[in-house]
Amino acid sequence: MKLLLSFSMTIIFMQTGFGQIKNTPWLEKLLRKEASPLLLNVLNNPDTFRYQIIYTKIDRDKNNQPKLTNYYLNVDRNRYFNPASMVKMPVAFAALEKLNQINGGVDKYTAMLTDSSYNKQIAVTKDETSANGLPSIDHYIKRIFLISDNDAYNRLYEFDGQKALHESLWNKGYKDVRILRRFYTDMTLDENRHTNQIRFVKDGKTIFTQPAAYSDVKFDFSKKILMGKGHWDKNDQLVNEPLDFTMQNNAPLEDLQQMMQSVLFPQSVPAKRRFNLTEDDYRSLYRYMSEKPSESAFPKYDTTEYFDSYTKFFFFKDGKQKIPEYIRSFNKTGWSYGFLTDVCYIVDFKNNVEFMLSGNIYVNSDNILNDNKYEYKEIGYPFFREVGETIYRYELQRKRAFVPKLGQWKMSYD
Repeated sequence: MKLLLSFSMTIIFMQTGFGQIKNTPWLEKLLRKEASPLLLNVLNNPDTFRYQIIYTKIDRDKNNQPKLTNYYLNVDRNRYFNPASMVKMPVAFAALEKLNQINGGVDKYTAMLTDSSYNKQIAVTKDETSANGLPSIDHYIKRIFLISDNDAYNRLYEFDGQKALHESLWNKGYKDVRILRRFYTDMTLDENRHTNQIRFVKDGKTIFTQPAAYSDVKFDFSKKILMGKGHWDKNDQLVNEPLDFTMQNNAPLEDLQQMMQSVLFPQSVPAKRRFNLTEDDYRSLYRYMSEKPSESAFPKYDTTEYFDSYTKFFFFKDGKQKIPEYIRSFNKTGWSYGFLTDVCYIVDFKNNVEFMLSGNIYVNSDNILNDNKYEYKEIGYPFFREVGETIYRYELQRKRAFVPKLGQWKMSYD
């Protein structure tokens, strides 16, 4: 065991055309040891599948304080993947942080009404999925984490404001993160720089108004990002050229993992990298990150469509597979254009096991984007499930100096 631990601490950095790749030989050895032919095929073809994995081991001391250690496989912050719905996570964190800077009786439960202030903007004054029929930041965040709701993300993107959002993230050191757009396909970059006027209302009276805003933040688009050999355009025409992601959202896996870690274990990252959140913010985030769609009363979801593992890739992603009651995944996922990503914290209350696992993969064998022909079910989800199960088996058998006390992660759901 001493030899294994010593080897596991080694991280090899490789220089490639993409940049510097982080690899921990022990992690690759562990994943290959009992890998299925499918997983071996993925591991043997990093350029095809563009996978990245970060395993975060958590050790507790006698006072139950956690120490987190990251292990890497093929992790390269310069290897582009489309983050898709993963950008909803920092937008949600930043919304809570911004809200805590507002004085005047506004909180995350206050009704938030969105006006239309510029071309193609949408006004929102009600939310029939909430208990009181009104939209709020808290309810939008719940919708984001339970089913990765696009509309909820758009409203929080507008509340954050593009410029303020990037100032918050970049000041925390996440300088490679770029969140340029709502999830509307027909909005231009300029239209996405404009965000709506927003009013917070209590007892029928407006108690705070955030004016419409324009973002003049400058982005670096000098590095071209081209994917595939062809793509279908918005007119459903096949274009025999790569799809250009240069002016799309960007979020390195390492940054997403660190953001999640900063919310789950604030003391494990430097103060300057944390979001300014309240204790109630943390508790509500933990609840929504781990809640199953079937446990939600508002919104009430059709569980044939939004099954319990709908947004859980590591371990689960199978509508027929029931998630054990003693296991919870606190996570956020994203999927689009053949890219799948999951950043999660797994807790097993029965066996006193906890760990973080972050990863992504690209599954698009025909190299045509936007054709909805991706190998999510054939390769992507099995990849996540097997990697998750391998790490979980390792966690079940590894020795710990102190058994973790995990009571703080037991949540009350709707």
